[in-house]
Amino acid sequence: MPQTRVMFYREANGRAPVVDWLQDLLRENERAWVSCRARIELLAQLGHELRRPAADYLRDGIYELRAKQGHVQYRLLYFFHGRSVAILAHSLTKEDEVPKVDIERTIQRKKRFEANPKAHTYESEN
Repeated sequence: MPQTRVMFYREANGRAPVVDWLQDLLRENERAWVSCRARIELLAQLGHELRRPAADYLRDGIYELRAKQGHVQYRLLYFFHGRSVAILAHSLTKEDEVPKVDIERTIQRKKRFEANPKAHTYESEN
């Protein structure tokens, strides 16, 4: 199975919210960062084949990638764009559900991404 290309959403101002959050997480909680990174790598390997407990469908084409560290659930929200996956948002929760406000934000980012993928794809400096 070919590897799925993982992309990160970029705002019009050039900021990539999930990339910024992951960089902060690495500084603040390396174990949680390692857990999130491992899930992203698993998503790249398995793409559409990734299932629970690592990933689940939420609604409106939005999926969640699940990582856990201690009592905190780390959620990365994404959607499939052709053979690629775009990670749009993140959420932290101690509950079993992603907050509705996070899902709504993700849906709006998905619409912007789909309208202009090139403008909303984060390009790493590395």
